[in-house]
Amino acid sequence: MTQHRTIPTPIYSASNLTPDDVYLLNEGSHFQLYDKLGAHLGNVNGQPGTHFSVWAPEAQQVSVIGTFNGWQAGMHPLQARGRSGIWEGFIPEVGKGALYKYHIQSRHAGYQVDKSDPLSFFNEIPPKSASIVWDLDHAWADADWMHTRRQANALDAPMAIYEMHVGSWKRIAAEHNRSLSYRELAIPLAEYLQRMGFTHVEFLPLTDHPFFGSWGYQTTGYFAPSGNYGTPQDLMFLIDTLHNHGIGVLLDWVPSHFPTDEHGLGFFDGTHLYEHAHPQQGFQPDWNTFVFNFGRNEVQSFLISSALFWLDKYHFDGLRVDAVASMLYLDYSRKEGEWIPNRYGGRENLEAIAFLRRFNEEVYRRFPDVQTIAEESTAWPLVSRPTYLGGLGFGLKWDMGWMHDTLAYMQEDPINRRYHHHNLTFRMLYAFHENFVLPLSHDEVVYGKGSLLGKMPGDEWQKFANLRVLFGHMYAQAAKKLLFMGGEFGQQAEWAHDGQLQWDALDLPYHHGMQRWVADLNRTYKQQPALHQGDVDPSGIEWIDCQDVQSSIISLLRKGRAEGDVVLVICNFTPVPRQNYRVGAPYGGQWKEILNSDATLYGGSGWGNGGGVHSTPVPLHGRTHSVTVTLPALSAIFLKPASDGL
Repeated sequence: MTQHRTIPTPIYSASNLTPDDVYLLNEGSHFQLYDKLGAHLGNVNGQPGTHFSVWAPEAQQVSVIGTFNGWQAGMHPLQARGRSGIWEGFIPEVGKGALYKYHIQSRHAGYQVDKSDPLSFFNEIPPKSASIVWDLDHAWADADWMHTRRQANALDAPMAIYEMHVGSWKRIAAEHNRSLSYRELAIPLAEYLQRMGFTHVEFLPLTDHPFFGSWGYQTTGYFAPSGNYGTPQDLMFLIDTLHNHGIGVLLDWVPSHFPTDEHGLGFFDGTHLYEHAHPQQGFQPDWNTFVFNFGRNEVQSFLISSALFWLDKYHFDGLRVDAVASMLYLDYSRKEGEWIPNRYGGRENLEAIAFLRRFNEEVYRRFPDVQTIAEESTAWPLVSRPTYLGGLGFGLKWDMGWMHDTLAYMQEDPINRRYHHHNLTFRMLYAFHENFVLPLSHDEVVYGKGSLLGKMPGDEWQKFANLRVLFGHMYAQAAKKLLFMGGEFGQQAEWAHDGQLQWDALDLPYHHGMQRWVADLNRTYKQQPALHQGDVDPSGIEWIDCQDVQSSIISLLRKGRAEGDVVLVICNFTPVPRQNYRVGAPYGGQWKEILNSDATLYGGSGWGNGGGVHSTPVPLHGRTHSVTVTLPALSAIFLKPASDGL
């Protein structure tokens, strides 16, 4: 006789939520929903199992379907928690690794759908879309880093960020071009970043996403890391390893929009629960995605809980918030008549503004030693200023204007750069309106834009020299730095998410030299207080001469807090070497050449200043002294008073 196993039913009296949890969710002030909603392993009356709870206020019935009941709707119905919109229940004998979804029957028009858990900790690898019962247990070994990371994340500390896409950094060709897992990546990446001198790594979104080609920017799992690379514990191991190598870890986080996949957040309970109901507010045509209803209390609880979750459970050191401009403006990428004004008739999204301020307040209140970074592409004021001053409250903001102006300048033939000199100098008019990061990001090396190296004019030697002087100019500026992977060794091809970086290029001298140049820039940036202490302080930088338009040369002074702690930087943006080029200097005596992008070890021609120059009491450029230097073609040189040398 065939034995049929009895399927256990939920124990409704075993709730995982207190009355306060319910109240705070509905009020929009529950910012640790990940401890309550979703699937949580537990034990009731001696029976191990899993608590399930989900917010679906317009559902008529919600049941859990999964591997434990043959995916049959109705076998494990959840119970409504009053009028809170929460459905909950405990299912015995459902343990870690069980696959599940919520089957939702809506009150509206007979709508039924199977949904992934919005607060699941782990999901199947797409195109599969079930959630997985999981835990977040991990024996963290990064206590030393966590106790001291405030210094690493401070605004006056060096911050050289390596932006990367986990799935395409390195791949295993012999295994069907498979991406490295989180664990496989941990040691090689940590050692590489340490060797290269980067202080932080910023991962393109690792939140679960159904389409690999979205690079993570179309998120369905706001509490689940992508299973493409392993388990939650595997990601924790990666972060732990990076921390133990002294590398801060930033996560690209996307609260602006989410995809329309049926198993996701859209039309969750037969109504527009997470997104705005009106398509002119709730749909983003650029990306064919839904836009969150930032004014809804429960959505605020959900999103801020997601942000805090990654900082809390995964020890991330900061969040880079994507597409902030699309959140701030109701008419973003919309034509006349395609958007709804706010209550004052303006184009500002008042609910999104309030949400961003609250998000930053909560992050910094609970994790004052992290950074939030805005990708905001307009001139919106006070993005990185405190909310009590009327700002949005971010710690830093990407300087998109610098990126576009500088790349436009560098793509010009050097003979024409004299006519575009303002693209180099304009930034100083607004450089301290915000706390800036200078990004040479993934956005500039995709969709036919070519690689950074490919943008540079000239023959092969000139292309590499141009890229070296671009990086030298970048590190001379007052701001934090960000470079997308592959740029550090001058990858020839633009980035492709379904391949790996062109690591074999490092067998070629020019690429190897470029990599060494970036490593030495990072080393010098970290070692010289003058190059980082004033990154967000107007007293940290002075022009020496920004008006040598005909020669396409700029010179500037970076300054530390200590008296006499200065670095003089001169950049020549033409292929014409300049001998006996004189610039003003604030001090007499010997000046040591601490960096020269034209050194042969970087792939340059070897022109330079024999290790240093001596200043003379000849006033110039408003300084009491001046130095006469040899400026190689397409070069950046860094000089420092010899008494304070490396």
